[in-house]
Amino acid sequence: MARTVARLLEDCARRRPDKPVLLAAGRRIDWSECEGRAAALARRLAADGIGPGRRVAVAVDDPPELAIAVFGVLKTGAAATPLNPRLTDGERAKILADLAPDRLVERVPAERAAFPSREAGGDACAFVLYTSGSTGAPKGAELSQRATAFALDSWRGPVMDLAPGDVALSALPLAHSLGVFGAVLAPLLAGGSVAFLPRFSPEEALDAIARHRVTVFPGVATMFRRILDSPARAGADFRSLRYALSGAAPCPWDLAQAWREATGTRIVRGYGMTELFRPISYRAAEAADRAESIGRAVPGVRLRIADGAGAPLPAGRVGELWIDSPARMTAYRGRPEETARAFSGGWFRTGDLAELSGDGFVRIVGRQKDVILRGGYTVAAGEVEAALEAHPAVSEAAAIGVADAEMGEEIAAFVTLRPGAAPSAEDLIAHCRRRIAGYKCPRYVRFAAELPRGPAGKVAKAELRLQPAPASVGPPAQSNTVSS
Repeated sequence: MARTVARLLEDCARRRPDKPVLLAAGRRIDWSECEGRAAALARRLAADGIGPGRRVAVAVDDPPELAIAVFGVLKTGAAATPLNPRLTDGERAKILADLAPDRLVERVPAERAAFPSREAGGDACAFVLYTSGSTGAPKGAELSQRATAFALDSWRGPVMDLAPGDVALSALPLAHSLGVFGAVLAPLLAGGSVAFLPRFSPEEALDAIARHRVTVFPGVATMFRRILDSPARAGADFRSLRYALSGAAPCPWDLAQAWREATGTRIVRGYGMTELFRPISYRAAEAADRAESIGRAVPGVRLRIADGAGAPLPAGRVGELWIDSPARMTAYRGRPEETARAFSGGWFRTGDLAELSGDGFVRIVGRQKDVILRGGYTVAAGEVEAALEAHPAVSEAAAIGVADAEMGEEIAAFVTLRPGAAPSAEDLIAHCRRRIAGYKCPRYVRFAAELPRGPAGKVAKAELRLQPAPASVGPPAQSNTVSS
C-alpha cells in the first residue's frame, strides 16, 4: 500500500523532532509540536468517527495553525478541505453546502497526543480543493492520496529542487493549490521549513525574506510586481533567496527579466491548476528559459495538442492543450457530467489553446474557458455577472478580463440597466463586495444600452474586448468607468 501524505509527514517529524519548521512573527513551531498537536486533533476527530472516506473542512485563519489542522485531518485518513479566510460568508456557505463535510474544524487543540496516521488506499481522497468553474458555481476537485504523493514528489524534486536547508515563504492562502502544495507540504517533505505571512504586502514579504533567511519564494506574478514597485525594495536583502517560483496566472517574460535584474534571482515559471497540480514547468536546477514558453512536461506527464475532434496535432500547430498526469484529480465532487466533459479517456482537457514545440516546450495562446486571471486568482466571469445581476437595477451584465500591469488582468463589467434605474458604478461595485470576495469584484463598470450578441443570441465578449479601454467616470447614462 502506498504511503499516505500523513505518513510521509510523520517520517519527517520522526527524523528531526526538534527542528523548527513552521515560522511566523514571534513563533517557531518544531516538528515535535506540529506532529503532537496534529495527533491530538486527529484523535478527537477519530473519536467522532472521522476516517477514510470522510470529508473535513478546515476554517482556521492563522496559517501555521491551519497547516497543523490539515496535517491532523490527513492523519485520520479523511479528505481535507482548507477554506480561504478571504471568502465572504455567502461564498463559504456555498462551498460547505457543496462539500457536505462530516466535520468543520475551526481550532487546533493546544495539547499534544500520540496518534499514528491511519492507512488509506492510494485511491482514497486526500484533498478536496475548490475552484470556480465557468458558471461561477463552486466545484470541488477530488485529489487522491496517490495523485497528491506523486505531485509532491514532483514539486520537491524536478520542479523546485528542494533540500533540508531550504526555507519557503508561504504568502498564499492554503486553499490555493500552489499555496498548500508548493509553498508548504513540498518544502516540509523535503526536510525544509516554512515562513508564513498572514497576509501579503511587499514590505512584510521583504522583511520575512531577510528575517527567516528565505531561500524559495512561491508566489504569483502580482506579488513579484508589487515588490519591484515598492520603495522598500531599495534596501531589501535578497542574499538568502535561491529563486522565486510563479504559479496560478502566467508570469510575463518582462516581469521575470525585471525581477532577475533587481534581485539577482530567477522566477521559475510554470503552468498548473487545481485539477492537475503543476504538470508543466521549468526546473529550478536548470537554467533554460524561453520568453514565450511556460516550460515543458514534468517527468511522468504526457502532453497533447488536440484539434476540435480530439486528434493530436503536430508540433507548431495551435489546438487545445490536453494533459495526462498521475497527479490529476479523480473527479469534481458530485458532478459526474462535468467530470466526464473534463476528460477524454485519460486525458484532461484544459480548455487552453496552446502550441507545442518540437523539443517539448509549451506556449499558451489563449483560453477557451470564460475565466479571468486576476492577481493569481482564477475568477469565473459567470460569478461576477451573477453578483451584478442580483442588483435590482441591473438587467444584464458581462464580465471580461482586461490587461493590467500589476494584476495581469483586471475585471471589467459591461452592464445594461432596467428602465428608470440609475445606479452609479460605485453602487454596483459596493453591491458586489457584499456578495463575493473583493478580488472577484469588478474594478471597472461600463454602462451600455445593450450588449453585442452573436448569431446564437449569446453575448459576444470578443466584441467587448475590442472596445476602448475603460478610462472615465461619468453619469450612469453614459459609457463610464470607476476604479474599485
